[in-house]
Amino acid sequence: MNAVRLGLAGGVVAIALASLADPQVASGLVGALGGAAKTAVPADRLIDLAARHAALALASVAAATVLGVALGVVVTRSAGARLRPLVDTIAAGLQAVPPVVVVALAFPALGFGAAPTALALVFYCLMPVLRGTVAAIESAPADVKEAARAMGFTRLQLIVRIEAPLALPVISDAVRVALVLAVATTAVGALAGAATLGTPIITGLQNQNELHILQGAAATAALAFLIESAWLIATGLIGGRDEAGTN
Repeated sequence: MNAVRLGLAGGVVAIALASLADPQVASGLVGALGGAAKTAVPADRLIDLAARHAALALASVAAATVLGVALGVVVTRSAGARLRPLVDTIAAGLQAVPPVVVVALAFPALGFGAAPTALALVFYCLMPVLRGTVAAIESAPADVKEAARAMGFTRLQLIVRIEAPLALPVISDAVRVALVLAVATTAVGALAGAATLGTPIITGLQNQNELHILQGAAATAALAFLIESAWLIATGLIGGRDEAGTN
């Protein structure tokens, strides 16, 4: 249940950060630091942006997870082993390119909005999921897999009934890392016209409004902690239930 405790602790941090994004709290803090009184982003607007931000991040990570797990399974098969160097190089290259560059390059084909941001997030989150999947599958005990083959398991049964259950915890951690990366990075979507928590940050920079920048940054950090906390609590509870069932 360590994951649950970590998740609860992260939830407390998320609440604290979310309070900094509150218009009154943020205004008071900026004023205490000597900033000029300026108009804050309304709470309902922040909540709407947070929902759009989370939806875009979650959808992108879902796509990256499907692609990363599929590629991980392929390159760990004997037939796909020769593709592993190429897949690793491409995945590393995609993550090395800053998301803002991907967003800019995707403008001509995808236009403004969520599409170029989603593409950048899929590229950015692919490598942690891919490497987590490969590491998880390769760490499965060889004797267990050999025993399964001796029992007549087909290749598909070996993946579904042996490798996948053993690899799931490691893959889950990799997806959690990708989620945090995605939530933190989705803010750049505001540069492409996507409605995210980066929107008040961009408007704040344009209008020299420190209050908007503080609210957008605090809300983004709070959302990242909240989603990670929810993931940890959910996986911790599921893992604890499975352990109780096997005892």
